[in-house]
Amino acid sequence: MARARPAAQATRRRAWWVIGYAVLAAVCAVALAPLALAALGTGGSAATGTEARRARSRAERLGVQAPDLILVLSLPSGRRPDQPGKRPDPQLLRDGAGAVVTALAREPGVRGAWSADSAGDPWMRSRDGRSVLVDARLTGEKKEQARAAGPLVDTARGAAPGLRVAAAGEAWTDREVNETLDRDLRRAELLAAPVLFALLVLAYGSVVCALLPVLTAALAVGCALPVMGLLAHVVDVPRVALSAAAAIGLGLAVDYSLFLLTRVSEHTARGEDLEDALGAALRSTGRSVVFSAAAVTACLACACVVPVPLLRALALSAMVVTVLSALAALLVLPACLRLLGPRARAWDPLARWRRTKPGESSRFWRRTARVATARPLLVGGLAALLLVLLGLPFAHVRLGLVDDRTLPPQARAAATAEQLRTHFTAAPERLLTAVVTGAHGGEDVTAYRDRLAALPGVTGVRVITPAAGGQGRSAVGAVPGAAVLEVAGEAAPDTRRASSVVRAVRAAPAPGTVAVGGQAAEIADTSAAVRHALPGCLLLLAAALLVLLGIFTRTVVAPLKALVVAVISLGATLGATVLLFQEGHGSPLLGDFTMTGSLDAAVLLFTLLITLALSVDYEVFLLGRIREEYLRGGDNRTAIVDGIARTGRLLTSAAAAIVISTAAMGTSHVTIMKIVGIGVALGALVDAVLVRGVLVPAVMTALGPANWWSPFSGRS
Repeated sequence: MARARPAAQATRRRAWWVIGYAVLAAVCAVALAPLALAALGTGGSAATGTEARRARSRAERLGVQAPDLILVLSLPSGRRPDQPGKRPDPQLLRDGAGAVVTALAREPGVRGAWSADSAGDPWMRSRDGRSVLVDARLTGEKKEQARAAGPLVDTARGAAPGLRVAAAGEAWTDREVNETLDRDLRRAELLAAPVLFALLVLAYGSVVCALLPVLTAALAVGCALPVMGLLAHVVDVPRVALSAAAAIGLGLAVDYSLFLLTRVSEHTARGEDLEDALGAALRSTGRSVVFSAAAVTACLACACVVPVPLLRALALSAMVVTVLSALAALLVLPACLRLLGPRARAWDPLARWRRTKPGESSRFWRRTARVATARPLLVGGLAALLLVLLGLPFAHVRLGLVDDRTLPPQARAAATAEQLRTHFTAAPERLLTAVVTGAHGGEDVTAYRDRLAALPGVTGVRVITPAAGGQGRSAVGAVPGAAVLEVAGEAAPDTRRASSVVRAVRAAPAPGTVAVGGQAAEIADTSAAVRHALPGCLLLLAAALLVLLGIFTRTVVAPLKALVVAVISLGATLGATVLLFQEGHGSPLLGDFTMTGSLDAAVLLFTLLITLALSVDYEVFLLGRIREEYLRGGDNRTAIVDGIARTGRLLTSAAAAIVISTAAMGTSHVTIMKIVGIGVALGALVDAVLVRGVLVPAVMTALGPANWWSPFSGRS
């Protein structure tokens, strides 16, 4: 007893040190949060290193700049052109546009501004003559442009008091998306927190113990923010990455804590003291947490192969919060349990109605596993067929890019962009830019313009005379051998018809070297870049998961089975995502959003990787428990049934935590957040219930002892 007492005191001292460091980390995270938020950018959903990007860069070097901010100046709806003492409508618009251009040109954040008159561009006037555009090119990075957009719009409204001024363009859209995401993130946290806490009370049987995973998750997510702020100085980390990381980190931290606490409860129920129970739980479930976090991180790291900045930023943010969630669960949570002791199990408000104690096996999942293992081929075949049918819509997926339509139709940026599409001859998003260098003369450029104008789907072509060092489009002094042509298309940029126009423009004979850009070209190039990088990404992903699962299970067949089952489960999730968001069947259930007929490539791939990572996460914990039972008894079917019975309720609770935290993102008014939140929630639900509860036990029963075969030993 004398020797045990100093050991216990040393253990408590170490626990206090861990808690002290955790509190210090939390305080630093809170202090650094404003700086980290200020460092976050807007991201980029278009692939880098493409022809469309080169075309934009060349056009800007020639002085033909794409606008960051688009202002729509319109006559008041009640104005009549025959009112006495009033200027004619065209003159009022010209004077207002000139005043806005002059006012913007004096602003330090504006690189150049131009109007229909200063640029000689008839496409900047609406068809009915009641609206005119003023375009501005801004200085700084995307996040600085988004912050500057609001004051610049106020300046424009002050310069043209007799006109209505509405804003569109990338800078204004980014600003509104960021503001909406901030509001939605706060609302999602308020919605998810009480529901998640109620779930944890139900799962743990203790209010005190239920608070621990919430505090662990808050610590992990809070400490992830400064790390993301540091990453933002190296790569462009957008606000949307913060929202996604917060939801995923909340779910993973709760999952890891749930697995660990349940295993501790299981050992203490056998009469073991707390320290022995913690040691046993860390050796078994702690090992699973480490491998799970490694598998999730490996899945996300493979995204860096795809040259899409938004995808890389989302993946990096999720990797950070995954590692911090595992560290918090393995270090801070055991320290809290050591200090709380028996008080951790205090106050169970549901004790009177609870039939089983936390950590006991589930009768429901035991019966389910027995049914699945009794007829494995029939049950497994039906489950696989259902998953394949759910995945069929994925065959019709179309990739696009994030634009103003990620906002709800009533949002200011979305409404103004829709006005551009309907009232102007050439909406900015439907313009292609063909940059020609090395042309021999004006006749060649004119002939090239005529060839482009004759292409199907092209409504107009005009030649812009570039000037080195020009501001906006008003510069004079042509650069020899260079020309920029703007090609107006009739189709939306994320349609097959627009892709056909891009291919036709690029294939048309040109008088020199040509690069074609524009939104439709960026979508086509991004889709091609993703398809080109995807095989390597998936091959690397499969290799990483097979190695990690092979080390974890010390077998060969089980990792292969896990990968195949994960792919089937993943197909069902992606098929449902296409059905709900691309084809628009989820609008009545998921709130108001604009159906574009396409899905952003970065967001879809991120949803794919997170869903796959969660599938492997659950597989790690299930396989670990089944393997323990198999090594204890040696009978494959008995091990499967016992493993499912002991983890079924646990995996369902863990999946429910993920569903709650990510489904709350589905309430966002930003469509890309809806896609990630609902997609991940569906994936977690399908995987934990149908896949882990039915398909996996059926497949493992059909495989028999081959599950545990290893070339390095007769029995794993």
